[in-house]
Amino acid sequence: MSEPYDIAIVGGGMVGASLAVALEGLGVRTALIEAVPHDAAAQPSFDERTTALSNGSRCILKTLGVWQEVADTATRIAKIHVSDQGHFGFARIDAAELGRDALGYVLPNRALGAALWSRLSRRPDLDVFCPARVATLEIAEDAVELALASHRILRARLVVAADGIDSAVRAAFGVGVETRDYGQTAIITTVLPGKFHEHVAYERFTAGGPLALLPIADGRCTLVLTLHPAAAEAAMSWSDEQFLSEVQARFGWRLGRLLKVGRRRAYPLALSRAERSSRGRCIVVGNAAQALHPVAGMGFNLGLRDVASLAELIAERSGELDTVAGVYDSWRAADRREVIAFTDGLVRVFASPWGPVRRLRNFGLLAFDLLPPAKAALSALSTGAAGRIPKLARGVPIRAAS
Repeated sequence: MSEPYDIAIVGGGMVGASLAVALEGLGVRTALIEAVPHDAAAQPSFDERTTALSNGSRCILKTLGVWQEVADTATRIAKIHVSDQGHFGFARIDAAELGRDALGYVLPNRALGAALWSRLSRRPDLDVFCPARVATLEIAEDAVELALASHRILRARLVVAADGIDSAVRAAFGVGVETRDYGQTAIITTVLPGKFHEHVAYERFTAGGPLALLPIADGRCTLVLTLHPAAAEAAMSWSDEQFLSEVQARFGWRLGRLLKVGRRRAYPLALSRAERSSRGRCIVVGNAAQALHPVAGMGFNLGLRDVASLAELIAERSGELDTVAGVYDSWRAADRREVIAFTDGLVRVFASPWGPVRRLRNFGLLAFDLLPPAKAALSALSTGAAGRIPKLARGVPIRAAS
């Protein structure tokens, strides 16, 4: 016997859990399938990393009632400082100049995971299967059957692939993916600088790869250090003193001496882009649709706009879910295209060792620093101003169609 659902979300990480929250009260019966409990050490989404949230993402979470649960753990970004090591170019973005309280916020993943999952219990319209895995998936004309490894069978009118970069659901529906290995590894940790960060986020491009310092609580910073794989492997074995010395040499002394470093984690970096964001009764969201380089901090923000758009369409078309996929594809196309192109272009331009490119990018940074319209355009891109903006990103709650 199969159990009937309107929506089956496969993957309960940051994007999948956000979608489950967004569907509350929309009149659709939903199943959420996740292999690893949100508070388990092995859960890859809700680990010790942090996420940079745009103002648009904050608005989505606030409209969903989630931001209120995590606001005390978030650190605002008042300014962004971008520089190119060994060259004259730099750029600055100031929230006050744009008439805003913050350019964004840095939020611990664990805090977000706890807030999202606390909203998923005791809901009559949602069944959570965790820990659980999809063993097989059969596509019929009017529904999709998902057989769980526990021998339960779920039958859904619409399936959402939120199961990450190596999405098995995406593959089962025959959605191809383009992957480009950047030949880089990100080492992520926290550091304590001698000077208070003053809520400034730093992005510094070096010959070995970009380096980011994001402000977090207690005067600490999240460090994202991007290196070639061999160099990253060596860096993981360095003593804390050597590691801090190497980071200091790359970053400089804007924050004084770097005093302490936390536990380091290494993540290989690649661009992964699904050829489309839907097929048949399947919608592809988050990292299953696009996994980006962390250089611009836009990955989760793009995935959260996937969620907001999809939830709005489901609210509008709950009676005809088989029509959602095509509309979703066209809605998300411009936002996906522009953010992917911007992030990938940034990596390519600042990785180029060619002299004319280095000079051009430094003049570009200076021009950007002097042109308020360019800063406003980048701010718009980061909040999803390409194409139709979801209601949740505008602070408008979504309701089930009457």
